[in-house]
Amino acid sequence: MSKEENQSKPTEKKDRRDFLKKSALAIGAFHIIPSHVLFSKSEIRNKAGEIVQMASKVPSDRVNLACIGIGNRGEQVINDFGRTGLSNVVALCDVDMGAPHTVNILEKHSKAKRYKDFRVLFNQSEVEFDAAVICTPDFSHFPITMHAMASGKPVYVEKPMARTFQEVELMMKAAKKYGVVTQMGNQGHSEANSFQFKSWVDAGIIKDVHAITCHMNSRRRWHGWDTSNTSYPKAEPIPETLDWDLWLTTAEHHDYNKDFANGQWRCWYEFGMGALGDWGAHIMDSFHRYLDLGLPEEINAVKLDGHNPLFYPQATTLDFKFPKRDEMPAVNVTWYDGLENLPPIPEGYGSSELSDDIPAAGTGQIEKRTLNPGKIIYSKDLTFKGGSHGSTLSIIPEVAANDMKGNLPEVPESSSNHFANFLLACKGEEKTRSPFEISGPLSQIFSLGVLAQQMNTNLKFDRKNKVITNNKVANELLNGTPPRKGWEEYYKI
Repeated sequence: MSKEENQSKPTEKKDRRDFLKKSALAIGAFHIIPSHVLFSKSEIRNKAGEIVQMASKVPSDRVNLACIGIGNRGEQVINDFGRTGLSNVVALCDVDMGAPHTVNILEKHSKAKRYKDFRVLFNQSEVEFDAAVICTPDFSHFPITMHAMASGKPVYVEKPMARTFQEVELMMKAAKKYGVVTQMGNQGHSEANSFQFKSWVDAGIIKDVHAITCHMNSRRRWHGWDTSNTSYPKAEPIPETLDWDLWLTTAEHHDYNKDFANGQWRCWYEFGMGALGDWGAHIMDSFHRYLDLGLPEEINAVKLDGHNPLFYPQATTLDFKFPKRDEMPAVNVTWYDGLENLPPIPEGYGSSELSDDIPAAGTGQIEKRTLNPGKIIYSKDLTFKGGSHGSTLSIIPEVAANDMKGNLPEVPESSSNHFANFLLACKGEEKTRSPFEISGPLSQIFSLGVLAQQMNTNLKFDRKNKVITNNKVANELLNGTPPRKGWEEYYKI
């Protein structure tokens, strides 16, 4: 397909998206039929009265997936969906097809149709698919997810939902407008961590929380960089397999450099969300939802070691202040990252758990430290410690835990992991546990924290009107920088 054919006129694109959305919604009930309907009887009779096996006469009970961003973390996610036994991969899309980090998944799903441009994938008709899985860099989540929802496709997108506050806002509005199934990829929301937290809140074990410490003190990619350097890296030859212009999507033009690609994008404010966006969902998710925190009213940059306007600090401490909610007191959430930027530890803390469901990053499996990624929750009567992802909470010190043993409620087990939950929701059998209306405000907290980091300042936030009241420039940056020419349509609903 030529570049001219790829770039449809704006009116044609809108008409196409509207048509796809309406068509997908109209046929969705027939395209994926829930297993409890399909297989409620093992056999049916044809018109001649002969008994035939139902499974041989109906569409596959698996959800057909189109996967965008298939290397590195994308490969892990595709494999996690495969392990559920509930999906087929029918389309693969990546701006760097044939690169070393995409070879394995391409070989594993050799029959899947291949695309380089996600816009071509969504606008083609040669392969039918039921849902989109998006595992691209943080900054490109937004346009791809918006295109998927406008096409009427259920969408699973890795955390955080998007890079800027306003992009997340638009994604929440689009999900509501198009009525599609959505899920943000924070696995712990479907594991014991989430179910335990809700049970303990409902039983009154967790109550009157006034302070929470979040800590992520492992090495990050930008640690050790020269913080006095305020220039982007110099241009390098673009790999032959990479469509660099398409990789940039909505972002301003930058010359290619290896320190922008393959996970290195997380280092830069323009492309990634740093340690907070990477780990915040895995640590903050449950308490944010079940303590009904919503959005903060203050974000304070308490400590920024090695502040740089282009990439993330060597160590960060942020305070997020949340107001009183009904009968629940105000809460101060403090975030710590950086190798030696450790939070105060309460007496009787003991050892720290390293969750066994943390996937390996491009830099390798996370190293075990004295204090592993997690949280400390302070309430009026009790103190709790917890890890990340699916790790459950413990009451500390041990004597307090022993006193509470007989009062702890039974915690229900999860009916499905996070990947199966999304697929079952696509089939109408479950509801997603981290849809955009839940994961959106959490992602917006990360955007506000990153703004405080980037600008090295304290911010006051009007929760009702969703504006920053004490810094005009920061308020303008809630929208981020304007998108590149040709990408503006994704910012209109």
